[in-house]
Amino acid sequence: MSAPPFTSFTTSFLIEQTPGEAFDAVTNPRGWWSEKIEGNTDTVGDEFTYRYGNVHYCRLKVLESVRGERAVWLVLENSFNFIDDQTEWVGTKISFEIVVDGDQTQVHFTHLGLVPEYECYDICSNAWATYINGSLRRLITTGVGRPNRRK
Repeated sequence: MSAPPFTSFTTSFLIEQTPGEAFDAVTNPRGWWSEKIEGNTDTVGDEFTYRYGNVHYCRLKVLESVRGERAVWLVLENSFNFIDDQTEWVGTKISFEIVVDGDQTQVHFTHLGLVPEYECYDICSNAWATYINGSLRRLITTGVGRPNRRK
């Protein structure tokens, strides 16, 4: 009997705002992830880049964009300055599912393919938790996130 496969990193939160408001924030990663994101981020086929100094670079493509429901990004290129295997994120998908839950909206984030066996998992999952549960949630609920600042 083989061991079960590792699961991808996931986190979620509930908010009072509408699914449309949540979606608008998700597709504005300059408002919650990094002010240095370059390129369009909201239409299927758009490609954009994220850069955090010389620590992390990635190029992503918008695969799905359904207002009020979901956004999915594919990682096309990636590099970290703190791990050996620079392909760990390549081909993974970053997914935001937005659903009504009673009188609230749930935002469910999954980085499909970011698994505990990866060298970057601890650092990346902690960073995602901060960006999603802190900055993105704050952007949706107050209008002001805490993205990496443009320097």
